[in-house]
Amino acid sequence: MTFGARMLKTGIAVTLALYISQWLHLSSPVISAVAAIFAMQPSIYRSWRYFLDQLQTNTLGAVLALIAGSVFSNEPIAVGLVCIIVIMICLKLKMGDTIGLTLVTVIIVMEASGQWQFALTRFSLSLIGIVSAFLINILLFPPKPKMQFTGQIQSTFNQMSLLMRTAISDEIKENIFRDKKRALEDSIKSLSDKYKLLEEEQKKLKRAKFSQTRHLVVYKQMLNTLRKGREVLDAVEEHYFQSERSPELDTYFDHQLEKLIKLHEHVLLKFDDNLKPSSLDSCMLLEESDDFIKQVLEYAAEQPENRLRLSIVASTMYDYGYQLERLSRLVEHYHKTDDEALWLSWLKR
Repeated sequence: MTFGARMLKTGIAVTLALYISQWLHLSSPVISAVAAIFAMQPSIYRSWRYFLDQLQTNTLGAVLALIAGSVFSNEPIAVGLVCIIVIMICLKLKMGDTIGLTLVTVIIVMEASGQWQFALTRFSLSLIGIVSAFLINILLFPPKPKMQFTGQIQSTFNQMSLLMRTAISDEIKENIFRDKKRALEDSIKSLSDKYKLLEEEQKKLKRAKFSQTRHLVVYKQMLNTLRKGREVLDAVEEHYFQSERSPELDTYFDHQLEKLIKLHEHVLLKFDDNLKPSSLDSCMLLEESDDFIKQVLEYAAEQPENRLRLSIVASTMYDYGYQLERLSRLVEHYHKTDDEALWLSWLKR
C-alpha cells in the first residue's frame, strides 16, 4: 500500500470527528473516530451513497438496539441476536457495505440497556464520524478516478511493455521477471477497481455527459487490452518454453511481440492526439497477425505432439492483436464520431 490522499483524509476526518465530539462534550469520542474510518470512500458518489445508506441502517439499528436493550438489557445473547437481525435487514436492503459500522452502533446503543439519552449520545457520535468523513472527502482533495485511471494506464503499459519485449528473449532474471509480472497483475487489478468507480458514477448519474460515455467506452477497451497482454505473458510462461522450437522461431515470435507492443504504444499516443494523421495502420497489423498464426499452426501441425503449445501462445497473441485493433478503431471514432447512440451500444458490449 502506498501513501495517498485517502490515507491523509482518513486521518484528518478522524481528527475532525474527535474535535467535534469534544467540543460538544460527548463522552467516548473514540466512537466518532471509528465511524469516520469506516465512512471514508474512494469516490464522491460512493461517499454520498454511503452517507445516505448509513443514515438509514444506523437509525434502524439504533432503534432496534434501543428496544432490545429495554427488554433484554445488555445480555450477550441478546446483543448477538440483534446483530444477526440487523445483518439480515442490511442484506435485504442491499446495503451490505454498511453492516460493519451499523453493528458498531447496535453494540454501543445496547450497552445503554434501554437508557434512551445515553443511547442517543452514542448514536450521535456515529453520525458525527460519518458526516466528518463525508465532508472531508468532498472538500479536501476530492477523489478523481478519471485522472487516476488515465495516469495509471501509461505506467501499467510501461510495465507490460518491458515484460513483453523480454518474454521470448528471456533476458531478465526469473525472480525479477516474476516480481515485475506480479506488480503488473496488481496494477491491472487496481485499474479494474478504478474503472468500476468510473462506471458506477456514469450509471448512477441521471444526466451523464456524452463525453463521459465516450471516455468510458475507450477506457473499458484499454483495460481489456491490458488484460489480453497479460494473458500473452501467461501463455509464454506456461507453454512457450516447454515446446520444441528453433532460434529462428524465437526470433519470429519475438518480432511479432515487438510489433504488437509497438502498436499498443502508438494507440495510446493516438488517444492523446500526439500522432500525425494516418501514422498508424492497425488493419495491416491484423493481416500480419493472420499470417503469423497461420504459419505457426502449419509449423505445429508437422509435429503436433511437440509443438501444440506453440499454437496456444500464437492464439493468445492473435487475440491480443485483435483487441489492439479494436482499441485503435475506437480511438479513431473517439476523435471523429459524435454519435451518442453508437457509443452507448459499444458501452453495453
